[in-house]
Amino acid sequence: MAAGLTQTDLAGERFSKEYISQIERRKTRPTAETVEWLALRLGIDAGFLANGVSTDDRAKAETILARADALLQEHELDAAIEEYTRALPAVLGTGAPELHVRALNGEAMARAENGDVKGGLALLAESRALVEGEGFCDVDRAEVLYRLGVCRYLLSSISTAVALFNEALALAERTDLPSDKLRLSIFAWRSACYRRQRDYEASREDVERALELAEALQDARALGAAYFQASLLAERDGHYVLARTYAEQAKSQYEELADRANVGRLMNNLGAVEFLLGKPEVAVAHFKEAFAVALELGRDEEAAKAVSSLAQVHLRTGDVKKAEEQAVQALEIIGEREDMLDEIGNARLVLGRALLEQDRLDEAEAAFAQSEDAFVKLSSTSHRAAAWVAQGDLATKRGDERRAAVLYRRAAESLQDFRF
Repeated sequence: MAAGLTQTDLAGERFSKEYISQIERRKTRPTAETVEWLALRLGIDAGFLANGVSTDDRAKAETILARADALLQEHELDAAIEEYTRALPAVLGTGAPELHVRALNGEAMARAENGDVKGGLALLAESRALVEGEGFCDVDRAEVLYRLGVCRYLLSSISTAVALFNEALALAERTDLPSDKLRLSIFAWRSACYRRQRDYEASREDVERALELAEALQDARALGAAYFQASLLAERDGHYVLARTYAEQAKSQYEELADRANVGRLMNNLGAVEFLLGKPEVAVAHFKEAFAVALELGRDEEAAKAVSSLAQVHLRTGDVKKAEEQAVQALEIIGEREDMLDEIGNARLVLGRALLEQDRLDEAEAAFAQSEDAFVKLSSTSHRAAAWVAQGDLATKRGDERRAAVLYRRAAESLQDFRF
């Protein structure tokens, strides 16, 4: 009417007057191509004709989301969460479900990385319901499943995480749509799961696949993540020189991106490898650098890891007072974060051993028990075995050889690869 057209005029030779009437009365839903054609005839924006939102409104929502995504990439988590929250009214105003999913997925990962993993899971549950609807493809569904897997890994639900990664990978691989970057991420995270489950061969296979994809894509960030996983596997196998090489390659990729956060993280990894190579002074220097970077960027979780690593070095080099002090400091930084059970358990284990060396046996017993509690939640047999060995050493110091033998045997049997 505003254009001075009748239904017949608008339909032209392409449609009938009745079809235009059906669209107006919501009796039929036009295709995107039809909407574009009608918008051209009317001289208006196709987006506005489809859902009452102009191209400018959508561009505004996308701009805010792009800013939030960039903050997440730079690990500015608080700022990213704030930006995603600010984007939501504009996103909902567009009526575009794909933008809503993008906002939910982004905020979920920002919250998960910031320690609010359960909050992230709640957002991803909402996103998962949306991608099951029309207009979404298998890659979209795989993306949400992948992010759910990451959250489950952070909560130490390793078997659930593996199942989610498997489902995401199956969806990504059955479509012709581009999904190399997504598959690369799935392989990297599933490798970490397999490592926790002590399935090192499967972990190694996934790292190799991730490296192949990252090299093909020439993606520096993905290469950094894959080299980091390769370093952890080589360290576990006792190939410390190879582990250092992989860690340095990962560090090089992150330096190319000027990614200070991951460079700091790699310094912590390199410190551990240098210590295992018999260079405690070099290791301490790396850990201190990792701690300084973490403080500079406000990354408490990485600061705690660096301090915990320093405590481990001081314990093994005989400075038990320093080890105790730094283990306590690491625990204070971590607090009660559910996604850092590994560090909580390790820090309590170091604290217990430092107390044991000072003959403060009751305090050591409490620390070891708290360490085992954290490792139970972590669902890691090898970590629990370390706690049992420590408790065995405590029993030995008390002269209770019978209990010590039971604990040592429990640790040994838990690490067996066969039972019969």
